[in-house]
Amino acid sequence: MKDKMNKVTAVIMLGFIFVFSGFMLFGEKKKASESENRKLAELPEISISSLNDGSFSQKLGEYVTDHFPARERLTALDARIEAQLSESIVNGVYVGNDMLLDIGTSEKGDMEKSAEEINKCSAAYKGAAYFVCVPTSAGVYGDTLPPYIEKNSESRQIASLYSTLGTDIRKIDAYNILKMLNDSYIFYRSDSKWTSYGAYCVYRTVIQKLGFSPTAYDKYTIDHVEDDFRGNLYHRSRYSGVKADIMDIYRCADGAGVLSCTGRDERGNVFSRSLYDRSKLDSSYKYDMYLGEPLPLVKIRTKVNNDRKLLVVTDRFGACFIPFLTQHYSEIAVVMPSEMSGSVRKMIEPDKYEQTLFLFGIDSMTDSSIFERLN
Repeated sequence: MKDKMNKVTAVIMLGFIFVFSGFMLFGEKKKASESENRKLAELPEISISSLNDGSFSQKLGEYVTDHFPARERLTALDARIEAQLSESIVNGVYVGNDMLLDIGTSEKGDMEKSAEEINKCSAAYKGAAYFVCVPTSAGVYGDTLPPYIEKNSESRQIASLYSTLGTDIRKIDAYNILKMLNDSYIFYRSDSKWTSYGAYCVYRTVIQKLGFSPTAYDKYTIDHVEDDFRGNLYHRSRYSGVKADIMDIYRCADGAGVLSCTGRDERGNVFSRSLYDRSKLDSSYKYDMYLGEPLPLVKIRTKVNNDRKLLVVTDRFGACFIPFLTQHYSEIAVVMPSEMSGSVRKMIEPDKYEQTLFLFGIDSMTDSSIFERLN
């Protein structure tokens, strides 16, 4: 009887191995994982050298791991289990009932160094300078975090940052605007950035500080172009229990159109761009729909006939904010210092712009190397 059971067990195990091998050999292979926002390992080529140095077995192991049957479902299940076992924290992401929050903290010292670089930049540029620091969703919704998570008040950090900036820089408060609207859909549930509506709410104040009347909300037609967006906090945590996000395009039907939108890389190559690149909705990170993949410089020319020019120095928070500005300026230059290795002046002449708007998320302010490129 025991021998018979052993034979049955052996047959079942062989059958499992055969079926598993069939899936591995003949199953559909993906080139990238959308949930993890990365390329998957390719089947390695065998050679004598790769066998001798062990690289073949290592790469083969990575290939088997990446293409394991039902892998994405298993990683999502693993994230749920980890969230339960680690008090709702997965890879530095707090897993809430309806939102993922990045609970990393900012260091004041780094922000002070960044502020010094911005002060130098403002003193060197001829145009009037304005500064907006955008809080994280964890900063706005920090009071929803449980007591066991250390909370660093972003409102105090931003106030300290603003006090360090020079008096010639006009500081614009985004924190309190967003805090008052925290019952609205102003931040994505699965990404650290604000939604287009969150950006619009801050735009209304910013544009008045810049000397214009904001375009009324009812002037826009809003297209819901994506209802299955999973952002960077989802990619980090792999937690799928939070509802997917909606991505919007705001169009001002009676407003000024865009004449041209071009991007430039550090090598001087120029690319045709658009405010909204719908092809990115099929990519691994759909947020790149806003202005396309990040480039050091994007120039936008509009049909606004006022010869007003604005320089925007920003990070990815600016991507969905920029379209609202196109109703007020004939030319907008968007500079992302995080995407360049040299100085901003190698890409553009700032003195040609009468106003400069610095708009950064608070997390960017902790990396002073970004702001060293401004000078």
